[in-house]
Amino acid sequence: MNAAIFSQKRIFSIFVCVSILIIGCKKDESAKAPADHDGPSNPNSPSNPNNSSCGATAADAENLAIFPSDNPWNKDISGEPVDPYSSQIIANFSSSPMHADFGSGLWDNAPIGIPFVVVCGDQVKSNVVFRANNYDDNYGDESDAGPYAIPLNAAIEGNGDGDAHVIAVDKDNDILYELYNASVNGDHWEASSGAIFDLKSNQLRNAGWTSADAAGLPIFPGLVRYDEILKGTIDHAIRFTLNKSHVQAAYIAPATHKVSGTGGQYGLPFGARIRLKSNFDISGYPAHLQIILTAMKKYGLMLADIGSNMYVSGAPDDRWDNDELHQLGSITANNFEVVKFN
Repeated sequence: MNAAIFSQKRIFSIFVCVSILIIGCKKDESAKAPADHDGPSNPNSPSNPNNSSCGATAADAENLAIFPSDNPWNKDISGEPVDPYSSQIIANFSSSPMHADFGSGLWDNAPIGIPFVVVCGDQVKSNVVFRANNYDDNYGDESDAGPYAIPLNAAIEGNGDGDAHVIAVDKDNDILYELYNASVNGDHWEASSGAIFDLKSNQLRNAGWTSADAAGLPIFPGLVRYDEILKGTIDHAIRFTLNKSHVQAAYIAPATHKVSGTGGQYGLPFGARIRLKSNFDISGYPAHLQIILTAMKKYGLMLADIGSNMYVSGAPDDRWDNDELHQLGSITANNFEVVKFN
């Protein structure tokens, strides 16, 4: 990785409300004042973000095999050994409460979480213009050229404020399209970076390349989605973030990209996993949360980005009970252990 890529920073913004906090993390890590989401909203993005001309819905994504069964996202790590430095790593942020960075309703006119749209195989494809703007730089040289099967009315995370991720899942061809710092300009998308993933393949991105996520990982496979709750099981690792002071300037597979984290020996590299301890009693939590917590024991959390400590990612959905999700805050990092990664 060249020095320019190694020196990337990632600004993160912290949004505070009564029980839901929303965070946006840039490729630049240096702190800035909290954003107020007062920018223009996307008029084509309702609270249910799945605008699809073919009538596909979010639930259709649950009929897909999201990567092969032996993909790291789908690996049962409940029996993997604990990292010898687990205690020292966790100690640095042990009191940090877990936070569901998704929910129902709107915050400053934006759905809470990272939205996605499911499209059909005949979705019109178009090229994306990669560019820098006042939020972040141009990572077009680490992006997939496309074209991208993303409808122009696809929901933008935060309605364009913050990381402004855009995600489309082609349910017929099993292809995932993701953009970072995206916006619509007339008849096309513009973005700081983009990535295309074949959901039938374990192929990683080029070493050193970012994606729509800082770690070079896909975002969609790590989201908690409400239709998984209806199925009664989450069968994959869950995306989460840590402050850069707890992140190494390193990555391990399936991640392909690093940032200037300052965690050192007792930090986590991108792609590392932590899991909820097997003896943690989840019986007192609501049934919906037990599904999430069971997945955290079996598949764990995968470090994918710089952000607030112990923020777990999910998709917005008006069926979420925000008060219920807030109960996850009673669980701290101290209830987790690091899966051996060296």
